[in-house]
Amino acid sequence: MSRLWARLFALFSSKTFSGVDKLGNRYYARHEELDGVMKEKRWVEFKGEHEPTSIPVEWICWLNGQRKRAPTPEEMAELEARRERVRLSVALLKKEEEEQKAKEGKATNIGKAAGPDLKSFIRQFPSDSEGNKIEASDSTDVTSDKGSKEYQSKKDAASYIRKEPRSSEPTGTGESFRPGTWQP
Repeated sequence: MSRLWARLFALFSSKTFSGVDKLGNRYYARHEELDGVMKEKRWVEFKGEHEPTSIPVEWICWLNGQRKRAPTPEEMAELEARRERVRLSVALLKKEEEEQKAKEGKATNIGKAAGPDLKSFIRQFPSDSEGNKIEASDSTDVTSDKGSKEYQSKKDAASYIRKEPRSSEPTGTGESFRPGTWQP
């Protein structure tokens, strides 16, 4: 029971103010002994409603122990100015990109001809009722029994291959693997 009272007393008496962010959230630290080891506990007291997503990144790093010292107001102002410069640069780049696309769009409509008509190209090849391409017959002697069976098995294999759905999963062995080459 005395440990509980000691912790409660330490909670209220030994907290050290570490800083405040632009939203008014206040940050504190306290040193306490846990199992014979001195540990620093850090926490935030929110101004207004409890909104954890409103904590700046620098303070999150300090709370998690990724930073030794709390961010200073000068550092926070410098980082905010840098973020604003980045936002303006991104907006400028997006505007320039849109203007470039608009220029390219006008140029393609005015000066460049449309691409080839692939439908007329495909129509020149015959197809069966299912839409499959008809294979031209090879010069196999159809009169011999052996030749017609061989031709029929080739024809069946070709039709099976055409009807088999293609998979987007990669195939092959580890020996033929090259990083970055597989595209689904």
